[in-house]
Amino acid sequence: MSREEDTNVNGSKTILVIEDSPVQAFAMIQLLEQHGLNVLCAPDGLAGVALAEKSRPDLIILDIQMPGMDGLETCHLLKQNPAFQDVPVIFLTAYGEPEKLRKGLNEGAVDFIPKDAFTDIVLVKTLQELDMILDEVAEDDK
Repeated sequence: MSREEDTNVNGSKTILVIEDSPVQAFAMIQLLEQHGLNVLCAPDGLAGVALAEKSRPDLIILDIQMPGMDGLETCHLLKQNPAFQDVPVIFLTAYGEPEKLRKGLNEGAVDFIPKDAFTDIVLVKTLQELDMILDEVAEDDK
């Protein structure tokens, strides 16, 4: 199935949010849905991987610090699956630790969003990544 076919019935792209804080998750869902995006949410890494396998999202927003399997491990597991190697992952983090940020990029993340400023930045970076995907699909169709 191509990325173009992965859009849901109303044509919007699907974003998977993997976030253990219900408050943060709710805020992201509300923000992204207001802009016409289909948003799925999982409360932890294991549930996130299972939901990703079932739903094949166009982009994943992943909390880096979660109980159990953290975001780095979750990203690593997702990127081991060929189906997710081209799915952009944006980490959501409360930390500015350079080592964690470097590890996240090494695991396959394309960007980071600080939690303290997430509302505007989540929207901008999500739409930016989706525009890049649409550009790639358009190039492939030529």
